Amino acid sequence: MSAIEVVSPRGRRLAVVTAIAGTVFIAAGAFWLSFTALADLARRSGIDAGQAWAWPLIVDGIIVVATVAVVALASQRRPTWYPWTLLAAGAVVSVTANAIHAIIAADIDVPSVLAASVAAIPPLVLLSITHLTVILTRPTTTPDADMIEDAPAETAAPSQTVALREREPVHAAGIPAVPVSERRAEATELREVAGWSNKQIARHLGVHPSTVGRWFTPRSSESKKEAP
Repeated sequence: MSAIEVVSPRGRRLAVVTAIAGTVFIAAGAFWLSFTALADLARRSGIDAGQAWAWPLIVDGIIVVATVAVVALASQRRPTWYPWTLLAAGAVVSVTANAIHAIIAADIDVPSVLAASVAAIPPLVLLSITHLTVILTRPTTTPDADMIEDAPAETAAPSQTVALREREPVHAAGIPAVPVSERRAEATELREVAGWSNKQIARHLGVHPSTVGRWFTPRSSESKKEAP
């Protein structure tokens, strides 16, 4: 196995870990900005200061939970319309509430459109980065390793394959099985006396049908030479 085949999986894992760490950091910042804005909007709307923190958790929490549900259900090939509906509703409420808070709390010299646009970025980033984090942390299969391990067997030379087939099988204890010559004699008897086919003989002796066919090939050639 080459050095590239050994280092490449480690490099991919390092890249995934780095990406996950970055997405978690960005998601935390976006959630904090959206949380403070929505909590302040809840206080301005008449909710008690001791309870205002729960409102942003409900709104932005729907985005996080619905995103995870969409990815989880999609991997299981189950309907995802309901979590998508919750995700869209939570995103609309969060973006709208952040924009309204920015318009209310912004200075007079700041245009309302600019304030609303800046305030809408954190919930949108939270939505997209949560989806990306879930996708990165989802387990995946790695068929490349199996293909690499099976490659030597597939690229073996035909002569080596024939030698392996002709080799006498060995039991687990290291004791050789019945010699090939005895199995050939038994195969000849089963074919000429009992009238068995090559597949039946191969199944009985525990060998491949092509091996049985090669055992009888020399006999067929000799019979053709002896024919007038």
